[in-house]
Amino acid sequence: MNIQWFPGHMTKTRRQIEEKLKLIDVVVEILDARIPLSSKNPDITELTKGKPRIVVLNKSDLADEVITKKWVEYYKNAGIMCCVADSEKGKGVAESINLVKQVMAEKIAKDSDKGMNRAIKILVAGVPNAGKSSYINRLAGRASATVGDRPGVTRGQQWIRLKNGIELLDTPGILWPKFEDERVGEHLAFTGAVKDEIMDIELLACKLAELLNENYRELLCARYKLENTDGMQGYELVEYIGKKRGFVISGGEIDFLRASNILLDEFRSAKIGRISIETPEEA
Repeated sequence: MNIQWFPGHMTKTRRQIEEKLKLIDVVVEILDARIPLSSKNPDITELTKGKPRIVVLNKSDLADEVITKKWVEYYKNAGIMCCVADSEKGKGVAESINLVKQVMAEKIAKDSDKGMNRAIKILVAGVPNAGKSSYINRLAGRASATVGDRPGVTRGQQWIRLKNGIELLDTPGILWPKFEDERVGEHLAFTGAVKDEIMDIELLACKLAELLNENYRELLCARYKLENTDGMQGYELVEYIGKKRGFVISGGEIDFLRASNILLDEFRSAKIGRISIETPEEA
């Protein structure tokens, strides 16, 4: 599946980050806990090289808890501070700021010795739909950043001042121009980081169905009351789901598009269960 999505505002955002970088003290990178590899933008890593970095595994309420713990250990072993968050409910948000203060402790102490009380400036970065705006709003305690359940909601940069001597630079989520690994694009599309409007939804659902049948078969079968799915192809699985849900159209055919949309929607909302697409072993 060839996915290309790089709107003009993403090019502008990349340039603006470069311009503002000299003002930034630390980078907080928001990753989707279900796909930490695919939601990690290599452009952000390159742009912010040399800056202290905190990783926030957001949407942890949707991810497999066991695998998320493995990801935290993975980042810890890599020397990167990491915390787990559910920004919709506020879980882990305060912890991420405590980590920021830890990495900035020496600089804060030096400023204090000089009689300075300078605000810590944080760049909050992440791919579309990773929950960045919800994270910022939790910190700010108000609707400072626009929140939506679709990618590409935040359109412009803005500085947001918090009460605890911290300033956040919010930027639109940016993807990179081309996915070298086809699976990266698929995984981003599974979670809604790429707009459905440009996707082949039926093909995407088939790929997701195969992945779930391989790694989370019990959850998949329980949700849709499926039986004997061993070895079934994606098309067969989605058709089976449609049949079980009664999505029958004229002539007795299954409404494949409707079944595809249901599968994607229920995966994204964790109605199938808490599922992680990527594991540290793949890193």
